[in-house]
Amino acid sequence: MLGMSESELSYKIIGCAMKVHTELGPDLLENAYEECLFYELVQAGLNVEKQKALPLIYHEVKLDAGYRIDLLV
Repeated sequence: MLGMSESELSYKIIGCAMKVHTELGPDLLENAYEECLFYELVQAGLNVEKQKALPLIYHEVKLDAGYRIDLLV
């Protein structure tokens, strides 16, 4: 959603996270929350990517250290 302020985006993301937590409650595995949050973020019209590779930059060299971002909004 272009033109959205950082504050507006944060508000939307937190609202989606609260909705998922209210619906599912505590004590589930992380991937259950991740999938549901991904769904809610997409439904809210946000551009979201799951399990995005994050390289490690060391001395200006991109290294594949196996880091992954759960959700990138």
